[in-house]
Amino acid sequence: EILRRISEDERRHYNEWREFSKVEVPPNRLAIWFYLTVARVLGLTFAIKLMERNEERAERLYAEVAREIPKAEEILQEEMEHEALLVDMINEERIEYIGSMVLGLNDALVELTGALAGLTFALQNTRLVGLAGFITGISASLSMAASEYLSTKSEVDGRDPLKASFYTGIAYVFTVLLLVVPYFLLPGYYAALALTIFNALVIILVFTFFVSVVKGVPFRRTWAEMVLISLGVALASFIIGLAARKVLGLEF
Repeated sequence: EILRRISEDERRHYNEWREFSKVEVPPNRLAIWFYLTVARVLGLTFAIKLMERNEERAERLYAEVAREIPKAEEILQEEMEHEALLVDMINEERIEYIGSMVLGLNDALVELTGALAGLTFALQNTRLVGLAGFITGISASLSMAASEYLSTKSEVDGRDPLKASFYTGIAYVFTVLLLVVPYFLLPGYYAALALTIFNALVIILVFTFFVSVVKGVPFRRTWAEMVLISLGVALASFIIGLAARKVLGLEF
């Protein structure tokens, strides 16, 4: 019902602009396919809010055009009031539990990136580091899921503790797999660590963009904060691992 109402508004706006321009614009098939795919993969709320970003640019143009075409002011008001209201009415489960997903991702990125950096220079063996990181990551994901279950159970926000723990655990495991897989694919531990850090940056980039679109938070500041924390912990662990190897005289 919400999508139908939005589409009716958009079609009416298109017909009104066509009266002024006398130009018929065909549908952009590539854009249709893109947004349908985004909606299926990342959710309806994300897809619509992503489309609304384009509307924001159009609204700025409406304000300029309104000086020559008074009808643009009416369309602008409808864009700002009705569509914002309709988007906020959409309630998806994955959005409701986005806090749990952020918790799992953040913890996995900070903890495991640091652990892998430390293990890399302590062990200097890709298979050993990958195995140790995988075991550590899976154990930590179970621990985080259990902690999120207990934490959510004590809250009164209406969220399901089992679902919250599930989203936290899945986000954690997904991150673990992407971070440890370079150690099973590459022979050199320097290259494996570099690819792991690159994967961490990509994960932060994608998820921060998702959160910024859905929640309307600043993208650059949130992304920079997560990157600095993750790389800072990785650097500290790198130094600790190198120092431990020297102090303990470990050689493999």
